[in-house]
Amino acid sequence: MRCPRCASSDDRVVDSREIEDGVAVRRRRECLACSYRYTTFERSTSPAFFIEKRSGEREPFERAKVLSGVRSAFKNRPVSDSAIDQLVNEVESAVRSLGLSASSTNIGIEVLDRLRSIDEVAYLRFASVYKDFADANDFAREADLLQKATAPKHHNVTSNLVEET
Repeated sequence: MRCPRCASSDDRVVDSREIEDGVAVRRRRECLACSYRYTTFERSTSPAFFIEKRSGEREPFERAKVLSGVRSAFKNRPVSDSAIDQLVNEVESAVRSLGLSASSTNIGIEVLDRLRSIDEVAYLRFASVYKDFADANDFAREADLLQKATAPKHHNVTSNLVEET
């Protein structure tokens, strides 16, 4: 590692912590030349994993692309960054379990399945891009399907129980 301030490669690790459920390591470092402290993140790499696009092209899997799409879906929604990271980690694990490649369709389905249970608005936002909605009717149709697929929400409804004697 080179110090971001003085470019010296002489440093020491002050603190190490596992993050993202052990998938990555966060290290606090101190430059021995100028005493500047900085943070690095380390993630182990696995064998090349490829995505088969709808067009037939193959490209390396980029977690950042999935993260960007999910973050866009959750924009201005009450969901924490850690919940978003967890969702992306789950999607990545699920598609990697398929072997050395997966289709972009597999990724989209994995994301949609998880979004459905977390936030319906984010689900519709992601679905509108993933499923290439053309007009408001597409939104309405997907919202109807979403509403049928989820259990009805109960809003402080008290039931009147009648005891039989």
